[in-house]
Order: sequence, then structure tokens, then C-alpha cells
Amino acid sequence: MPLWAWNTLPAGQLVGGNRVRLLSGGDELFPAMCRAIAAAHREVWLATYIFQDDDAGRMVVDALCAAARRGVRVHLVVDGFGARTLLPTLRTLLDVEGLDIDVFRPLDRWWSWLQPQQLRRLHQKLCAVDDAVAFVGGINVIADRFDQLHGHLEFPRLDFAVELRGPIAPQVQRMVQALSVRARFGQDWRHEVRALARSARPVAGTARLLRGMRGPATPDRPAPDSDALPPVRVAFVVRDNLRQRRAIELRYIEAMRQARHRVDIACPYFYPGRAFLRSLRAVAKRGVQVRLLLQGKTDYRIAGMAARVLYDDLLLRGVKIYEYMPSFLHAKVALVDDDWATVGSSNIDPLSLLLNLEANVVVRDVDFSRELSARFDAALLPSFQVQASVRRDGLRHWMSRGFVAWCATVYLRVAGINKRY
Repeated sequence: MPLWAWNTLPAGQLVGGNRVRLLSGGDELFPAMCRAIAAAHREVWLATYIFQDDDAGRMVVDALCAAARRGVRVHLVVDGFGARTLLPTLRTLLDVEGLDIDVFRPLDRWWSWLQPQQLRRLHQKLCAVDDAVAFVGGINVIADRFDQLHGHLEFPRLDFAVELRGPIAPQVQRMVQALSVRARFGQDWRHEVRALARSARPVAGTARLLRGMRGPATPDRPAPDSDALPPVRVAFVVRDNLRQRRAIELRYIEAMRQARHRVDIACPYFYPGRAFLRSLRAVAKRGVQVRLLLQGKTDYRIAGMAARVLYDDLLLRGVKIYEYMPSFLHAKVALVDDDWATVGSSNIDPLSLLLNLEANVVVRDVDFSRELSARFDAALLPSFQVQASVRRDGLRHWMSRGFVAWCATVYLRVAGINKRY
């Protein structure tokens, strides 16, 4: 991979011949991920926004360290903001030869907080093992019953991920590889390029990573036989700040425009842009059932306010809105009709749709959609259905809408987004 190709990302095309398994929460994700890491022969790539030092985090730490001690190359990429308080602990726990930790846009200097690009964070949650198995979703490395702001929870947060086996898995691995290069590039490249020019010996850092990403000349594993796998079509869709800035949003809009009888969306942070809102209103106007599952217990007040200022407009157009009450909602999933589903890290708000690095999978399969639909319907049972309020059209409501819109505009302009949202 040439140095300029660090920003090469998957194109998000549907690929057939995959096996896909829905995983609910960290209680299902982390044991499956650790089993895959324990079976690794060559390399493990993991990217996450938050990496907490709790039971779930220690389980993943133990699996990564054990793999590195076996000679497996292990690469971890964490976000400089999401994992900032745990970085010293992580470096201590993961101090094993063969295990590399990269920090995406670290905040280790006071002036780092003053740079507008720091508002664009790594929000993806990805894991790939030996180009054979991958995990994509919205679940950080943190226990289901613990929240960084609110401590221990009575009930686990609602969240989902998918396990992928087949030809889609290498795309996920290349994405984490690109994140590693992107996180490391510019920090120590001058020293490493000089060292690489002077010697053919392996060097640490970005140069070694770029050379190692080419993979072994003779892989120790045969390529997966797509014909032997169930014909599940999957697209790995990422949002970046280069070539695919609206990739995830456009997938949502395209699916909604083709919807015939239902659109179900679960998302904790909901403040979509104009194109998304137009599509949502249009699909409801056509008589398609539209259900939104949003936060009932809010962790950030401004985020809860942002969603609620849109409630009456959507309710009056026939959209059904539910607030999840048992615990915190962290799931970012959607269903359209009987065979379109997406699971991933992207919220439907300005941060995810315009700033952060995000990753979703789109699955075209009736059985997968049926299973996710059953989980969605189960989450609606303990939720509160919101009713339209005739008093929300008053001055206070419109002031709230104006305040939220102003906050979003200022935030995006500081981050360098000048287009109207």
C-alpha cells in the first residue's frame, strides 16, 4: 500500500455469499469476539470509540494479550477523546510485544483541544480477524450494565452488532488497517521514513505498519468458498470526511424511498438533516408505517432536546415515536420492508452524518430482517409511545427549535462544515 493510499476505503457494494449473525449487547458480542481472537492465526484488528476498564474490557484485553503472546499481530485503534481517560491504563494492560496501540487524534496537548478537526472523531466499532471473520456494530468495549456518566445500570443498555463471515470480512479488516495508518500518519513519519531509507530492517510505527499491511506472500488459510456459504448479501458502508461523506445517510434515504409497507428506526441521537426529514415525511405520507425508537433516558440534555423539538412535526404526519424506558438506548439499527436492514455505529444527527468516522452494514436477507424485527418489536413493549401535544406550537417550543438549530449550526461551522444542514 503506497503512503498516499491510507484513505482508501471500501466502496459499500453489496457482496453475496456471507454468513451473518445478529448479536445483542456486549453479553453476546464479547464472548463471540474473544472466541474469534482465540482462534486467530495471523492478525487481529480492533477499532473502538470507548475502551472501558471493566469486566467486558478485561475480557477483551485478556484475549488480545493471549493472541499477541502466541505470535499473532494485534492492532488496536482507539479514539483520542472517547478513550482519553483510560489510555494510561490501556497502555499498561496491553504492554505485550506484538500488540500495537494507535490513538486517533489524541488530546495529549492542551492546544489539541483548540483544533477544529478534533470535533471529527473515530466513532466506528470494528473487529477483524485473519480476513475471515469480522464484527461491526454500535457496541463500545464497555459492559452492558455500566455507563461512564451514570455508573452502574439496573438493566443493560440496548445495543446491537453483527458477526460477519465470508467475502465481506476483508473489507472490514482493510478499514481498520486504514484507520491505523491514518491515526499514526503525521506523528512520527519523518523519523521512520529516514530509518526505512537507511536500512531494510523492520522499523516501528507507520512504515512498519504500511509494509505489514501487504500480508504474507503465502497465506496460511484458503480463501473462503462463497458458493458454500448462504447467499446473504451484505454491504459494508462507511462515512468519512473525504470521498464518502454522505454514504450512510444516502443508504437510509434510498431505502426509505423504496419502502412499501414499513420503516423502523432505532437511534439514540436523532436530529436529521433536511434531505433525511423530507424522505421520512414522504414515506409516511404514502401510507407506509414509520416507527422511531428513541431515547427515553437521555444521557445528554441537548441531544434529548434536539430530538423532541421534531416530535410534533413527525407525529402529525403519521410517524409513530417511542421512547425506550428500561435503560439507555445505544442501538443504531433500521429495517425497511422485509429484507433490508442496517446495523452500525452511525446515529442520525449532524455528528454522525457529517463529522465522525462511522461504519454500518446493510444486510439484504429476509431471515436476518425477521430476527432484528423481533428484537425491535420486543424493545417497543416497555417503551413509551409519544402523543402529539397541541401546546408545543407555542413560543416556548419554537424558541427551543431555534436554539437547537443554532447550536447545530455553530457546531458544524466550527468543525468546518459550511453547507446548510
